[in-house]
Amino acid sequence: MSDAYASLADVLDRLGELTGRPGRLPEALDVAGLSYRTGIPVGDVVELLSGGRATETGLAQRVRQRLDFIRETRRRADGKRYSLDELARIAGTSRQWLSVWRKSGMPSLEHADRLRRFFGLPAGFFTADEPEALHEALQPVLQSLEAEADPLLRLRESGLIRLAARAPQMNARQLATLADLAEMIIASERAGDTGRA
Repeated sequence: MSDAYASLADVLDRLGELTGRPGRLPEALDVAGLSYRTGIPVGDVVELLSGGRATETGLAQRVRQRLDFIRETRRRADGKRYSLDELARIAGTSRQWLSVWRKSGMPSLEHADRLRRFFGLPAGFFTADEPEALHEALQPVLQSLEAEADPLLRLRESGLIRLAARAPQMNARQLATLADLAEMIIASERAGDTGRA
């Protein structure tokens, strides 16, 4: 578990640099959103973001807590809470099995994965310990802040900077075509994201 805390500490240090609020990340980040994505209670998210430790929980207890968290935070289209019968259908099992799961905290991987995918939760949602789950949830936040701090970072990492270095060898038409191609790719991806949402 100490490795998970060490990895999280590295991310928190970098986020502190990027936000200008080292040690005060709960003020700079969306604590409620991180809780919603990870299943970690808001108080524990604040504690972890502040460099502290989460309340130690065993795997079975963590799985139970995350299942209950889904029931409390995810709503049907009509705004109502999912019943145990509905969650059992989503998981592809019976209500009785789901009740046993809630008591024992030990689901089958197949049923847990069906619930996870239905609600769009990250892999390991039910089993990842708190520092691991928060570390994963912070990755997109970190990438976004790093991109804002250094807009060329992603281009360098992807190798596109080599393409830019060839610009002096290209004529105006070639450069315009390359720019148009990049815009088409971005527009295509946005349209695809909109279609999936």
